Amino acid sequence: MPTAVSATTGDFSLRSIAVAAFGPSILFGLAEGAMLPVVPLTAVDRGASLAVASLIVALLGIGSILSNIPAGILTTRVGERWSMVAAAGISVVGLALCLVDAGLWPLVAGVLLVGCASSVFNLARQSYLTEAVPIHLRARAMSTLGGSMRVGVFVGPFLGAAVMHVMGKPGGYVVALVAVVAAGLLAYRVPDLETPTRRHTAVAGASAEAAAPVTTRGMLHDHWRTFATLGSGVFLLSAVRASRQVVIPLWAAHIGLAPTTASIVYGIAGAVDMLVFYPAGKVMDRRGREWVAVPSMLLMASAMVMMPLTHAIVPFTAVSMLLGFGNGIGAGIVMTLGADTSPSVGRPTFLGIWRELADGGAGVGPLLLSAITALASLAAGVVVSGALGYAAALALWRWIPRRPRLSAARAA
Repeated sequence: MPTAVSATTGDFSLRSIAVAAFGPSILFGLAEGAMLPVVPLTAVDRGASLAVASLIVALLGIGSILSNIPAGILTTRVGERWSMVAAAGISVVGLALCLVDAGLWPLVAGVLLVGCASSVFNLARQSYLTEAVPIHLRARAMSTLGGSMRVGVFVGPFLGAAVMHVMGKPGGYVVALVAVVAAGLLAYRVPDLETPTRRHTAVAGASAEAAAPVTTRGMLHDHWRTFATLGSGVFLLSAVRASRQVVIPLWAAHIGLAPTTASIVYGIAGAVDMLVFYPAGKVMDRRGREWVAVPSMLLMASAMVMMPLTHAIVPFTAVSMLLGFGNGIGAGIVMTLGADTSPSVGRPTFLGIWRELADGGAGVGPLLLSAITALASLAAGVVVSGALGYAAALALWRWIPRRPRLSAARAA
């Protein structure tokens, strides 16, 4: 059984928690990357139309939205380690259901369960790192966390394809199953944290704040200004990021690129995305969060506004790479800002609401792009998505807490 560790260690290195903190993240990302390409194919094989298959894929995001706040409650009650283990167990059940060839309903239930489990896991690992890592290294830790997930998502389809070559479509789910079991085992080895909340409530005469029950309603009441201001920036940021995933393949099809060419360009943009997360985290720790968050949104917004001007593969690839670079330097920014503004008591509950804002934006972004495209044109939809990026940059510049707060926390 892992022993508890203190979150306030003087001599701390990210390497000391690398395997425990980032290993499960890579494995969960790998599982997601392995199963995502297979889900719509499985749905079609079992009689679904293309529209229904797309809806089943969307259940991953719907499951996350439904589970963010319950995930915060669960993590508050049982702790980060056991929440991650539980998420791995739920994912195993969900993936096993996906393998059951008995029509669409087992697949629907399985994908929804995996979406719910991802919410629990993502919140628990964010809460764990927030407690475990000193504030002067927080952005680097969160950026690495976001980057490690992206590495897993990038590698997953290739491993899934290799196994599917032998096993057929079930091979993708088998790779995902192995990955989530390994993630659960790694998470089980994560040491428990001795957080301020747990230290206070473990001794007689605990403060009223620590002893009081933490509720979602109470957290909304106490921190509504943060959710309404900085949270609006996170909502817009997430909308732009989610739209980015749709814009590249749609515009590639619009200008007549072959699907294989479009996939290569998407992969190049993803590679650029993965290469810059750690330097960006270092800048956020040393100069302040706004030094990365605002440029990230300005770059993504500008790339989207320029996208309708590209009509050949070279400029299209260049703009796609710029879009990937802007997204890459912002890796971990939502988690970092959530960690910065969350209270020490009831942190998982706060982060559950925070993630709800981010997931809400991620759901609205592609819907808005689709609506504008239907009403006007794809070019208009992409430009409107870019305008959201400029609005996000303005909101983040206005409401991100400035450097003095971080300096004071580091000195303390």
